[in-house]
Amino acid sequence: MEYRHLGRSGLLVSPLCLGTMNFGPHTDQEDSFQIMDRALDLGINFFDTANVYGWKLGEGITENILGRWFSQGSGRREKVVLATKVFGKMSDWPNDNHLSAYHIRRACEDSLKRLQTDHIDLYQMHHIDLATPWEEIWQAMEILVQQGKVLYVGSSNFAAWQLAQAQGEARLRDFMGLICEQSLYNLSTRTVELEVIPACRQYGLGLIPWSPLAGGLLGGVLAKIDRGRRASANIKNRIEKNYIQVEQYENLCATIGENPADVALAWLLKNPVVTSPIIGPRTIDQLNTSMRSLDLILDEPTMKALDDLWPGPGGEAPMAYAW
Repeated sequence: MEYRHLGRSGLLVSPLCLGTMNFGPHTDQEDSFQIMDRALDLGINFFDTANVYGWKLGEGITENILGRWFSQGSGRREKVVLATKVFGKMSDWPNDNHLSAYHIRRACEDSLKRLQTDHIDLYQMHHIDLATPWEEIWQAMEILVQQGKVLYVGSSNFAAWQLAQAQGEARLRDFMGLICEQSLYNLSTRTVELEVIPACRQYGLGLIPWSPLAGGLLGGVLAKIDRGRRASANIKNRIEKNYIQVEQYENLCATIGENPADVALAWLLKNPVVTSPIIGPRTIDQLNTSMRSLDLILDEPTMKALDDLWPGPGGEAPMAYAW
């Protein structure tokens, strides 16, 4: 395993991040424990979760599963770079969401209890909060850092101008600010290439792509359906809309003798701004098969063929659309 610096920080993380969103809703606790143990065996040290995962208001189901896994000891917590998130609604009370200092402090304390740890390695803002000023957000984060409850701060689903604003305000406070941005990015969804990726490069932020397989669309979905496996209504609609592209994509992957999911991950890892795509295995088999992407080197003809199949926005702004 060749570890990578997360953005401009000195923190080393694995080139694949274990996403835990399925833990609870789709994967029970026993299987979740086995997946996390296997991830450590494989050298994956970067785990991503969120206080809202589990999708039952205020229960923090997924964080609780991680906390019970950490409580088993044997160095589990010490081996993991633990990332969680703040923003989502945690109760029906008015201040139990978004990024007020009130909510950041309370959400952090609650996550620490559920995760059964004394600190969060990477505390990510799950979404932008346009109603809260940056001086309030950064003051709250600074206090958590000073208290040792948070080590690094990241963002998720930010626009490029919001990344620039956040970093500008952080510098005025002599605060490190963000070290990474977690964005929707995959072969079929490439909007971030316009401005978010250039902003990450400029500010030294590591990009952590979520949904790297486009919700399964890039994971060999046609072959799976042919083998009798069921697909969700959402995926069926997306297949219908993109059938020709998906079919050509799977044919291309078959031609080079690689699984579509591995090709999609390897394509992301080819981008120097990308630190660690988030994989969300529901089973150990899914986790094991993801490791092939780390050894897969896509040659230039394959990269061009992928770009032709799944064209991006034409480059970076403003050159992508202006003279």
